[in-house]
Amino acid sequence: QVQLVESGGGLVQAGGSLRLSCAASGRTFSSYAMGWFRQAPGKEREFVAAISWSGGTTYYLDSVKGRFTISTDNAKNTVYLQMNMLKPEDTAVYYCTTPGIHYGGAEKWNYTGMRYWGKGTLVTVSS
Repeated sequence: QVQLVESGGGLVQAGGSLRLSCAASGRTFSSYAMGWFRQAPGKEREFVAAISWSGGTTYYLDSVKGRFTISTDNAKNTVYLQMNMLKPEDTAVYYCTTPGIHYGGAEKWNYTGMRYWGKGTLVTVSS
């Protein structure tokens, strides 16, 4: 069983930065690929970024490439999402997630394939 708890959301002006954190419980964290989705009001949950279990491969939504960076710290059982040059269209609830598959890779996941989810953290970008 894996529990995920996000933090770091908040209100920021366009062009600003935030770093989201996701603390994971469970001894299998280091063997799981991890990622982030987001859901804006009235829209479907969409994939944002993923990182392979080894940390060697990442995958991003096209609209965040060059602005967002996903990383992990296995010693802290934590996955991060550094978000720079934020835009109003980045406003959403951001969710930490994992397919829960050992030694998984990073790719553009579908939310129906995710096994574990955090409760989300709200990011609001003002114009």
